[in-house]
Amino acid sequence: MLNTATKSEAPGTEQELTDGFHLVIDALKLNGINTIYNVPGIPITDLGRMAQAEGIRVISFRHEQNAGYAAGIAGYLTKKPGVCLTVSAPGFLNGLTALAHATTNCYPMILVSGSSEREIVDLQQGDYEEMDQLAIAKPLCKAAYRVLHAQDIGIGLARAIRAAVSGRPGGVYLDLPAKLFGQVMSADAGQKSLVKVIDAAPAQIPSPASVKRALDVLKGAKRPLIILGKGAAYAQADEEIKSFVEKSGVPFLPMSMAKGLLPDTHPQCAGAARSTVLKESDVVMLIGARLNWLLSHGKGKSWGEAPKKFIQVDIEPREMDSNVEIVAPVVGDIGSVVSAFNQAMASGWTAPPAEWTKAISSKREENVAKMAPKLMNNKSPMDYHGALGVLKNVIKEYPEAILVNEGANTLDLARGVIDMYRPRKRLDVGTWGVMGIGMGQAIAAALETGHPVLAVEGDSAFGFSGMEVETICRYNLPICVVIFNNDGIYRGTDVNGANADPATTVFVKGARYDKMMEAFGGVGVNATSPDELKRAVNEAMKSGKPTLINAVIDPAAGSESGRIGNLNPQSVLQKKK
Repeated sequence: MLNTATKSEAPGTEQELTDGFHLVIDALKLNGINTIYNVPGIPITDLGRMAQAEGIRVISFRHEQNAGYAAGIAGYLTKKPGVCLTVSAPGFLNGLTALAHATTNCYPMILVSGSSEREIVDLQQGDYEEMDQLAIAKPLCKAAYRVLHAQDIGIGLARAIRAAVSGRPGGVYLDLPAKLFGQVMSADAGQKSLVKVIDAAPAQIPSPASVKRALDVLKGAKRPLIILGKGAAYAQADEEIKSFVEKSGVPFLPMSMAKGLLPDTHPQCAGAARSTVLKESDVVMLIGARLNWLLSHGKGKSWGEAPKKFIQVDIEPREMDSNVEIVAPVVGDIGSVVSAFNQAMASGWTAPPAEWTKAISSKREENVAKMAPKLMNNKSPMDYHGALGVLKNVIKEYPEAILVNEGANTLDLARGVIDMYRPRKRLDVGTWGVMGIGMGQAIAAALETGHPVLAVEGDSAFGFSGMEVETICRYNLPICVVIFNNDGIYRGTDVNGANADPATTVFVKGARYDKMMEAFGGVGVNATSPDELKRAVNEAMKSGKPTLINAVIDPAAGSESGRIGNLNPQSVLQKKK
């Protein structure tokens, strides 16, 4: 129902009117967007108030970047664009990192920012928070639009929605100058100007020839491997993917946010034998995964000496051959492609050689057995494995809980240790490996799904978004934050031998992050052993109360940059000293 106001146009006549504020709200509601993540301020404060009054859930954060991370992951979880609303200039720039992150990770998101008046900005006359925001946003997102007239709000939002979710999803910027909100037009004309987006993300059916080619290559493999990426999880074609993997009999390797599409305990899962399958496979099928740095670009030592044939399933044709030759590209949306695979395999399929599958099973069991004692230790202060052993069991007991994970060692080790059992239950730093996503993603996950959230944070990573614990308490969300506190970045034992300043990677010794949560009315716990950690996390999961657990980790635990330490450039001169 269009929001209206009544205004006398002439003696004895009245006309129903609406304005830019109400048209934005009605356009969002018409398209099923019922949550906005925002930080209030000029010129969008009243827009948030009015949206809330009209039944849209408006979640206010302490920093725009965290609101943006929330909107991005909301888009990933729901397949509808998550909306982040910010003020102009500095607020816009704060949200821009999250918008670029969403685009890189293929999350549908719309960053809506108020902006200064065009005639002043274009002449650079020094308006309040003057900035050409549209020009800045364009290189960092899929599309960017500006709406100058109230009658164009409906079409502007429709274009933004379609751009965000169609093809390869991503971030879109929508610029709304302050003057737009107060523009008035007739309610009838305003109603007619709104656009309900139809079939925003149409299916992209793969060609029969590409489906046959891909299956022929896979069938001819002696050591096949399927790699599932977060694109496969985003597709929400869970049953089709499960059916295809099981029908094929091919071992699968889930990337971190694809964990749980099939349980990590599934007999075909090769997650615990990752190094082996990457090196020794001869045919690799990528489903919603890209051959970027996370997979060593499909070449180099991690892929071994054996020649590889790659099959790639992706909705974006330009992704093919990005790093290595793709002998069987299949372009289409993942649901349609995997459905086509299943239909084409219906007449019968030969399982991979038993020699290959047994070798993987043996290696997986060997690695799991080696890891088991490390996960059962009860050291105080804790090491990473003892703490993660506890959290591994928590997720096993609460498989519907959503795990949010970031850090260096905290991320790298948790990715391998904690098994996932359901799709889209593991959310982490994504393609960029960016720190700071934790609290924003945890808040959106709790709001969008209604499920409890376990956020496992390195102490450094938590620092980027830690003030959002107030937001968690304000909305009384069922989020348990566990901070692996080892007094520093990577380790807390670095020493500065040059002067009295702390070393660059060292934090305050013995910091009590749990006191932050207590300050806002949540539950804070200081845990110094795996047993204490277990009791605290179990209580948090049962109670659903906002909880922060300061998990005291040995400051000497951890390694430089975790498993990606090789990305740090090394000084040859320093080594010679």
